[in-house]
Amino acid sequence: MILNLNNCISEAYKSNSQKIRVLSENWVGNYSYCPACGNHLSNYQNNNPASDFYCSACSEDYELKSQKTLTTKIVDGAYNTMIEKLNSNQNPNLFILNYDSDNFDILNFLIIPKHFFTSEIIEKRNALSQNARRAGWIGCNINLKGIPESGKIFLIKNKILENKDNVIKTFNKTDFLRKQKMELRGWTLDIMLCIDKLGKKEFTLSEVYNFEEQLRLKHPENTFIKDKIRQQLQILRDYGYLEFIGRGKYKLV
Repeated sequence: MILNLNNCISEAYKSNSQKIRVLSENWVGNYSYCPACGNHLSNYQNNNPASDFYCSACSEDYELKSQKTLTTKIVDGAYNTMIEKLNSNQNPNLFILNYDSDNFDILNFLIIPKHFFTSEIIEKRNALSQNARRAGWIGCNINLKGIPESGKIFLIKNKILENKDNVIKTFNKTDFLRKQKMELRGWTLDIMLCIDKLGKKEFTLSEVYNFEEQLRLKHPENTFIKDKIRQQLQILRDYGYLEFIGRGKYKLV
């Protein structure tokens, strides 16, 4: 795999954003693969407003965003459209390509599976001013801080290509989230984020209980936070994300 964008093909374009879009889409179409099944990806040929690529083998859709600096916020399209896609489960998986603007080397390339998206990580931007061409239009940002580490799967990390089989395995490991209703999925992701904050492979139930007040503030309608924590740990255990090793102890699998 060539870890560099081909700068020559963008010479016909004047704006930097157009150049990067053409370069990054060309690279993904030539060298990347479907993280769900490993098959080759195809470009949508009719400027599909929702996605950039699709897999003909497993029907996964992918949107591509490129960044000079890998940040925690991704600028996306219309806010209402994004929320509608989430509610109907029609949002695509998200590729993020991070490149060096001096030599066009690819620094990082990662996938965020669609099942890690909830309305909570979609931030509404201010409406465009009355003087703007699209006056009143409201866009959105995707806040990656609300996504657990298991939902940020690198295909390339720090200019090093990750093992393809490991990428596919990691992508499909959390596929159980797709089966959940949005409200329950939000709780599961919250507990996964709490586990991330512990920063270790093995942990205890009491350590997760330490996030009780934080979770109460986020879910004021729920008066049984500890019960909910236990429920979510059991869900994560049942789907093989965690292993219960006895006496209130768990291990990330």
